[in-house]
Amino acid sequence: MLTGAHRFPRQDQVTYGRPATEAVRELATGWGARRILVTTTRSLADGLAAQFASALGDLCVGVFPELGAHSPREGVLRGVSEARRVDADLLVALGGGSVIDATKVMQLCLWAGLERVEELDAYRSGRGADRADVAAVAPGVRMVAVPTTLSAAEFTPFAGVSDTSRRVKEGYTHPMLAPRAVVLDPAMTLSTPPQLWFSTGLKAVDHAVEQLCHPVRAPYADALAADGLMRLARGLAASKADPSSLEARLDCQFGMWLAISGSGSGRGMGPSHAIGHTLGGSYGVPHGITSCVILPAVLAWCAPAAGERQAVISALMGGASAADAVRDLVWSLGLPGDLKSVGIGREDFQAIAEHTMHDAGVRQSPRPITGPQDIVEILELAAG
Repeated sequence: MLTGAHRFPRQDQVTYGRPATEAVRELATGWGARRILVTTTRSLADGLAAQFASALGDLCVGVFPELGAHSPREGVLRGVSEARRVDADLLVALGGGSVIDATKVMQLCLWAGLERVEELDAYRSGRGADRADVAAVAPGVRMVAVPTTLSAAEFTPFAGVSDTSRRVKEGYTHPMLAPRAVVLDPAMTLSTPPQLWFSTGLKAVDHAVEQLCHPVRAPYADALAADGLMRLARGLAASKADPSSLEARLDCQFGMWLAISGSGSGRGMGPSHAIGHTLGGSYGVPHGITSCVILPAVLAWCAPAAGERQAVISALMGGASAADAVRDLVWSLGLPGDLKSVGIGREDFQAIAEHTMHDAGVRQSPRPITGPQDIVEILELAAG
């Protein structure tokens, strides 16, 4: 008999299909918030973020545009300092997964009174006996997420932030870390560069696939992942054919929401994410691209132990095999599909494998990973 528990993120609501500024203004008014700080990245600062802030009018007290790729800790703490300076009572993260993850950890820093980068050490996941009691930190200023990509960071109480001095990406979590509300406005994605849109879409596909292939079954999570995967495959192809289609983009947003929601089962993600964490945090490969180059190889390596589950994936996506279906989608969207394309050579494989063995995702593989040599085999399949 199956046993388990599904935990839902502590979010008030998800709004979709409405103009983002209208939805955010309504949320802020309902919560009594009067001082919004918009957090974003430099690439959006003078365009989308400036327009968004202007449309919020007097509710917006500033725009902080210094949240970079892979969410460096230094940017997080600068954002915390700015939030204190303007006395923000609501954070609105406008951007992709790095912006949203960084803003999540900004919340934690504000709640815990952190002021220096090194103070984050005690709050990271997996730390030993000297780890702070993170769950006991009382929440304060909360956030709203307005995503411009398909990373789905906005639907979880987890966040990844990079320690640039050690070249590692570290996890943080708190029961209230998920944004209080999410606004899915497909119009806010129209200026997202195509490669970023499609590659984060592949990251969302990765979420669905690794839930469907997980060695532990969870029917509710499986159902979410299956519908999410179908919507993503359909929506990504449709938005490639017509980049201006808001319907196709909203279908993708629904897909990524459904795909990530399965993580509430507590099963965790698998080896594709584990290897991706190393490629992103230690080698600078963009978050979505890691799934493009690794997921087909993981599926091929795991196929002997996951044939029945992978048949579900190939049926949902179309393709002779699950690995072929994902690979075909990657190529059809014009994305890189092998490690060579992103500058990773065989001379890096052993170090990547040894580092990845410390990631919990290696223990969630349908084909057991027994040591670094198994990960090297996967990397060889992805070599190009």
